[in-house]
Amino acid sequence: MAAADTVTVGLDDRVVPFAVPDLDVRGRVARLGPSIDMILERHNYPAPVSRVLGEAAALTVLLGTALKFEGRFQLQTKSDGAIPMMVVDFNAPDNFRAVAHIDEAKLAQAIALDKLSTGELLGEGHLAMTVDQGTTTTRYQGIVALKRQGLEEAAHQYFRQSEQIPTRVRLGVGTVTTGGRPQWRAGGILVQFMPHSPDRLRAADIHPGDAPEGHQILTSSDPDGISDDAWMEARSLVETVEDHELLDPMLESERLLYRLFHERGARVFEPVLVREACRCSRERVLTMLRGFSPEDRRAMIADDGKLGVTCEFCSRRYSFDPAEVEQGLAAGL
Repeated sequence: MAAADTVTVGLDDRVVPFAVPDLDVRGRVARLGPSIDMILERHNYPAPVSRVLGEAAALTVLLGTALKFEGRFQLQTKSDGAIPMMVVDFNAPDNFRAVAHIDEAKLAQAIALDKLSTGELLGEGHLAMTVDQGTTTTRYQGIVALKRQGLEEAAHQYFRQSEQIPTRVRLGVGTVTTGGRPQWRAGGILVQFMPHSPDRLRAADIHPGDAPEGHQILTSSDPDGISDDAWMEARSLVETVEDHELLDPMLESERLLYRLFHERGARVFEPVLVREACRCSRERVLTMLRGFSPEDRRAMIADDGKLGVTCEFCSRRYSFDPAEVEQGLAAGL
């Protein structure tokens, strides 16, 4: 992408909802700047891992900001690749955290073979998307098989299988040099076909091969099988979005939407500002420690006689006197 000297304040770490009534589509554009840079810089991941986790964060923020309640949306992958696990938590209405695990040997092999696409780094396994509205409501989870496809295609499969809403996603991650060092950025755009008439969501027929002569068969090149012209147009426009358009700190989301839909007219709604934030606390970690067996707690005591725990999301270090943990157990806490 083109280099920029400064990042325009107010354009980063925000999600812009929009609608295009003429095409019966709704969507969101996400731009992550300081928030994703803070996460990736803190962990100092290798660049290929940072790129994949940045994609996962952008996708999670796109989906999480759609929640209409106080709750949590989580994206998690488990697979056999160089990145065997990723977790991105979005806590409604506006904050998220992210972490990735790395198989160093597999990553070195992938780099040597130049097999660094998102699908190749994840490998095979599954992606789970979980919506948790709190203790009074049953959690909802959708699972997609990972078979070396990227996160964009995995998202498309999720909506085809779990939501049955025609959806297109574009994700981009990269760096921009500002203030003397490259800073990570991530962006994404999501568009969904939501017509008033359910008939317009009717899937195209699979060609029967031996249909009688003259029989009309509805077919479509759309992966969702939708033949509606409005959806085909909206999907095609979103697929033209390039990475640099999602990452350029000087190109505001509203301007990008104008580029895409100026002939149809896009209606833009109030942006949602997002931020990086961890859910860990001393009280939460203490409760977790009290859930371990006495043997496990004793094994965690360091040379200084303290029980030490480091949050894998934010790298914050918590230190406890073993007596503090045991006293809580004796008190029934």
